Amino acid sequence: MTTLFEVNTKLTECLHDFGLECHPFKVGWYNERVKSGFQLEHHEDTLCFVVISSPSFFEKGFIPFVRNSTESNHLDYLDQAISSCLKTAIQSIPGYDISILHDYEMRPGTRRPKVLVQTAGHVSGAVYFYQKTDVINPPWLTDQPIYGVCLHPSYIGWFALRAVIIFQKVLVPDLVYKPPKDILVDETKKIELLNRYNNSWQDWSFRDIMEPTERYSELQQKYLSTRPSERSHLIELIKRN
Repeated sequence: MTTLFEVNTKLTECLHDFGLECHPFKVGWYNERVKSGFQLEHHEDTLCFVVISSPSFFEKGFIPFVRNSTESNHLDYLDQAISSCLKTAIQSIPGYDISILHDYEMRPGTRRPKVLVQTAGHVSGAVYFYQKTDVINPPWLTDQPIYGVCLHPSYIGWFALRAVIIFQKVLVPDLVYKPPKDILVDETKKIELLNRYNNSWQDWSFRDIMEPTERYSELQQKYLSTRPSERSHLIELIKRN
C-alpha cells in the first residue's frame, strides 16, 4: 500500500494544480459492472485512477494551455489540454508502466469507447452513476431507453469525467472499496434528474438538481455551449487576454 499512497499523493498534488481530481480503483471492480466487450484486459487487482475535471480546470489548466500553445490545428483544444496536463502528471512519477484511456477514445474498428468513464467514476467512489435501475418505481416504459448520468458530491453536475490512468504492473489487492455517495435519497429527485438529463440536457438544468459548491465560469459555459467548429474566435479571445 506504500506504492498506492505515494502514487496517489503525487498524482493528486500535480493534478490539483490544473483543477483536476483523481480517484483510485481496481480493474476488477470495473470489470464486474461492464459487459465483456468493455472489460479491461488487466489483472483484477491492477491499480487505476479515474480523472475528473473540476469547474476550476478551465481557468487553471485549459486557459494556460491555450495561451502557451504555439500551434494552430483542428484538434480540440480541450482534449489537448487534458492530455498535456496528464502527461505532466505522469512525468512526476517516473518508473511505472502507465497507459491512459481518454473518455473520447474508441476501440479500433468499433464504435465502442475504450473505457466507460461513468462506471469507472462510480466504482472509484468519486461520483454516483444514476441509472434507470436506481428507481424502484420507474415512470417510464420498460423498453424505454433512459441514459444514466453521474453526480459529484460537491460539484453536482458541474464536472466532467476525462480519463482513466492504468498502472499496468501495480497490483493493489488490499485497496478497500468505498461506495459512491448517493446524494439523491429522494426517489422523486432521481426521476427528475434522469428526466432532465434525457429530455432537456441542452439547458444544463440537470447540473443544478442540487446546489453545487462551484459552477463553470461564464466563459467556460460559453465555450462548451459553442460548436467545436465555431470556437476559433473564443480561442483567439483567450490567447489575446
